[in-house]
Amino acid sequence: MSSENRSPRRVVITGLGAVTSIGIGLRPFLSGLRTGRSGVKPITSFDTTGYAYANGCEIEDFDPVDWIERVDPGELGRASQFSVAAARMAVTDAGMDEDELRSRRVLVSVGTTDGESHDLDDLMDSQLRSGPERLDPLVARRSSAGLLSSSVVRELALTDVQAVTIPTACAAGNYAIGSGFDAIRSGEVDIALSGGADAVCRKTFTGFYRLGTIAPEVCQPFDVDRKGILTGEGAGILFMESLESALARDARIYAEVLGYGLNCDAHHPVAPDRDSLAACIELAHRNAGVKPEDIDFISAHGTGTRANDVTEAGAIRQVFPEPPPTVSIKSMLGHTMGAASALASAACALAITEGFIPPTINHRETDPECGLDPVPNRARSADVRIVQNNALAFAGNNAVVILGRYAERAAG
Repeated sequence: MSSENRSPRRVVITGLGAVTSIGIGLRPFLSGLRTGRSGVKPITSFDTTGYAYANGCEIEDFDPVDWIERVDPGELGRASQFSVAAARMAVTDAGMDEDELRSRRVLVSVGTTDGESHDLDDLMDSQLRSGPERLDPLVARRSSAGLLSSSVVRELALTDVQAVTIPTACAAGNYAIGSGFDAIRSGEVDIALSGGADAVCRKTFTGFYRLGTIAPEVCQPFDVDRKGILTGEGAGILFMESLESALARDARIYAEVLGYGLNCDAHHPVAPDRDSLAACIELAHRNAGVKPEDIDFISAHGTGTRANDVTEAGAIRQVFPEPPPTVSIKSMLGHTMGAASALASAACALAITEGFIPPTINHRETDPECGLDPVPNRARSADVRIVQNNALAFAGNNAVVILGRYAERAAG
């Protein structure tokens, strides 16, 4: 059959990998989401002397040798270690033998905001103190953002593979998932390992601090007393394949990727635009073949800043006559930058499978200007069929992914 006449393939999620401050691995991550665990603690990965406050959501108990088998973890920066570990978790969770995986056409797409800025911070500090001739060559070699995806290829010994690192900042995880969806749907690849990864770094923390958007203690999305974000770190990787492939090997299906929407308005370097986000949501609905009333809950970008939350809530109300519950898992695990929407997509897939809506913790009183139901502080049991996952990034990069419960229906 020619490619022009071939029906688009349905795309499903059959494996999940998560490295987060509220749990490393799928079961601990799920437990953290259910119980509303907080990953907040004082930042230790760089010197915070001189900052009035410096809480974040670092990962304390991650040892790369527990997860990485083939690549020397010392050759990888922290974000690449997270990415490789989450990818291996996703492959294991999907139940696909590695030899079989190597026989398939694979896309590895990993989104990021900072790449290996943790190492770049160290290189800059070394250069300022000792000059460029004293730079550590190992740290310099592992500082390339391309390693976030290419290291997954090395770890899994993939051969027929495309690898791409997508640097669209805080929406990059959803961008990467969209690229995997397209590649499988069109028949270009059989498998996609897609998501995002980032590590806490001084550069990004300082940037948000100077903007006045770092919260002193905790992140409180949609709360009337919210004071800003907390930077976090981690990785989320989804194992996606065609429905035909999943059924043929009797794989467990967490969710189906129904579609997504992307736009970039370039309206402002840091301020989101309500109309542009609303247009992106509508585009995602059309692409996925759903209507606003079909959405059971929204996983919001929900950073906890005054500008983001009001703008995002306004865009949601612009599209939804009656907005569904709208939550932010950033209240638990902080803003993990390029990993944020990938981890939120993993949370959405788990919510569909496990029948619950994750909470927005640290919540006291909903801002009436937002006017949403944030599922405050406690997870809610629910029959979750379709979920919308929002992601916003600087310069107006918006990405919205729609996931649904797998159900038998006519292909195409």
